[in-house]
Amino acid sequence: MSASERRTPTAAPRTAVVWDDLEPLLAAGPLDVLDIGGGTGGSAVRIAGLGHRVTVVDPSPDALAALGRRARERGVEVAGRQGDLSDLPAAVGTDSADLVLCHGVLEVVPGPAAALGAIREVLRPGGRLSLLVAQRHAAVVARAMAGHFAQAAALLDAVEPTGGAGAPAARGRSGRRFTVEEVTGLLDGAGITVDSVHGVRVFADLVPGSLLDLEPGAGAALVDLERAVAGRSEYLPLATQLHLLAH
Repeated sequence: MSASERRTPTAAPRTAVVWDDLEPLLAAGPLDVLDIGGGTGGSAVRIAGLGHRVTVVDPSPDALAALGRRARERGVEVAGRQGDLSDLPAAVGTDSADLVLCHGVLEVVPGPAAALGAIREVLRPGGRLSLLVAQRHAAVVARAMAGHFAQAAALLDAVEPTGGAGAPAARGRSGRRFTVEEVTGLLDGAGITVDSVHGVRVFADLVPGSLLDLEPGAGAALVDLERAVAGRSEYLPLATQLHLLAH
């Protein structure tokens, strides 16, 4: 995907920043890419279409079956393996991946620190980790704006250990929420070095869908705005998610 194609109005406001980060990595290759918890293959099939060798590890057999169907429809090959982070090195082998995607997984695993340690084992020297996690402050704001004030207050204080180095992470009903300091501390404790941190969905979740549907050019303008603020530290607390690249 070229830069001009990537910046068309069809780019999704909720995912454009992540793909912007991944594009330079995917320009090299072919790579051995491991998508942890990749489910039905939304990212994996797209990456395989760029010529990379992709493996999805997911605990759900139904998701892996859907992945197989999607890959066949797109005419690409994606390997699907049932499993989770607890047995990752045994499932795929140590030093087996040039790029690991861990998107929306660290929030729900029993021990984030142990999970990152397993990822470190499967990354090859010079390999990269793409980590996408839910961000705590935005979750508090979203619940308060929806009128769920008790939930917002509970999320402020519902803190649990992360299972290793780094500060604890707040636990909500749908999983953990991390601050920048918490997730970077976890990565550091696992011996993984952070290269970049970008905010994802800073405004996308706050803009009414009806506005994007009815206002010509609104979607493209929102994508441009998301890209403009993604790397600005003052907007990270507003981001629904944090995307980190690390090695």
